[in-house]
Amino acid sequence: MPTKILLDTDIGSDIDDAVCLAYLLANPACDLLGITTVTGDTAQRAAMASVLCKIAGKKIPIHPGRRHPLLIKERQAEVPQAAALKKWDHDTKFSTGEAVEFMRQTIRANPGEVTLLGIGPMTNIAALFAADEEIPSLLKSFVLMCGVFSHRIGNLPPREWNAFLDPEATAMIYHAKTPVHRSIGLDVTTQVVMPAAEVRKKFQAPLLRPVLDFAEVWFQRVEHITFHDPLAATVIFDETLCGWERGEAEVELKSSRLDGTTLWSPRPEGRHEIAITVDAPKFFDHYFSFFK
Repeated sequence: MPTKILLDTDIGSDIDDAVCLAYLLANPACDLLGITTVTGDTAQRAAMASVLCKIAGKKIPIHPGRRHPLLIKERQAEVPQAAALKKWDHDTKFSTGEAVEFMRQTIRANPGEVTLLGIGPMTNIAALFAADEEIPSLLKSFVLMCGVFSHRIGNLPPREWNAFLDPEATAMIYHAKTPVHRSIGLDVTTQVVMPAAEVRKKFQAPLLRPVLDFAEVWFQRVEHITFHDPLAATVIFDETLCGWERGEAEVELKSSRLDGTTLWSPRPEGRHEIAITVDAPKFFDHYFSFFK
């Protein structure tokens, strides 16, 4: 049976969200039940998601979600890649204020069957867990692109962007008791990188063509793609792409200089699992196998 997935995304900022969504739409083992967008202009983000759904020929419910973090000022208001929207057919009208309730109803209608995949700031998900305290226990699994869990990572910053954009929301979701809670952090995702020249060669399948247009906006700042979010998606379908460690994750909130820092304690009986290694060639083979 296909895996039922709800995707919560900030598509339109870093390019990897669009790369991830294309994979979910192309993978026949994925039953994408809906997409919610988070932070900043969530309607523009929803429009970007609709481009890929239209190319894939799938009518996926798309709901713009929370624009602002729970407590702090907004740190990601703009949607730079929306500049490429004019090249592609996309929806322009979306329901507002319904994202969290849509997620809640979808999970309740499919108890024990839905994997919630979070690849943006955690605001929508924290609001969902606060609105219905039973929701975490009704999930099949909970998978995040979030955090930095190794302190041996050279020049990487101590905070990961999704965790940093809404630290309070991130702390809330790591306290939730879900059946399976997996995080793929920067210390692992930064090992799956592709230079722009290779992206331009490989992103030629119909579903990847709009992603390449979005990527050209991204390449004005960064001459490569790091497959952060796609790695989080692919391990849902092949967990052997990464090695795993069990323990407890916490989120720092006491210091403004460290807010959003993820803290990791390995414990065999811990509630969380983090990726600690990745087989990068195997990952790329898996990803592109759906775009031949």
